[in-house]
Amino acid sequence: MFKSEAASWFRIYEIFQFGSFHMYAIIGSALVLGIQVIKRKSIKPLDGSEMSLQPKKKSVARYLIGGIIFGLGWALVGACPCPMYILAGAGYISVLLVILGAVFGTFLYGMIKDRLPH
Repeated sequence: MFKSEAASWFRIYEIFQFGSFHMYAIIGSALVLGIQVIKRKSIKPLDGSEMSLQPKKKSVARYLIGGIIFGLGWALVGACPCPMYILAGAGYISVLLVILGAVFGTFLYGMIKDRLPH
């Protein structure tokens, strides 16, 4: 991911500005290839059940709000979870603050999740 620049803050920033096709090509090709492997190998869940996607009966607003919060965090930080660790491994020490923030956010969510409308 580092050599393809998929962990680059500038490439991630370009996603949110629709400035380059580079990241869309990486993400799209991985998605298409992954789906093809699952279909051709007939991969099933670990419990052996059939995979089926059914719409949830919850409101759309909660998904929009959650998606906007997630997207804003991703855009402000410039990295989703995987590139954060890649950047730390590449020697970008400042990303350790982002990792700490992500761990803290996960911990905070775990503390208040029972009071949230899921």
